[in-house]
Amino acid sequence: MNGRLNAREKAWMGRVKELPCSVCDRPGPSDAHHIKQGQHYTVVALCKSCHQGPKMGWHGERRAWAIAKMDELDALAVTLRRMDE
Repeated sequence: MNGRLNAREKAWMGRVKELPCSVCDRPGPSDAHHIKQGQHYTVVALCKSCHQGPKMGWHGERRAWAIAKMDELDALAVTLRRMDE
């Protein structure tokens, strides 16, 4: 897989970024967190804190995730459900 986005992937990620955070429900815009780099349809809507926060974020100590009792697949399920609403 290459890192370049096609038009459909860009549109999908743009819609994900409009969603609230899938962990804490903070209103969008959100980051699109890739569960696996290069797979643009398995992205999770995350606020900056739940994504990159040093204490709360996935790329930090993941405290928000522990409080919500969630992992990446749980958050992806929330994102996908919201995309379908």
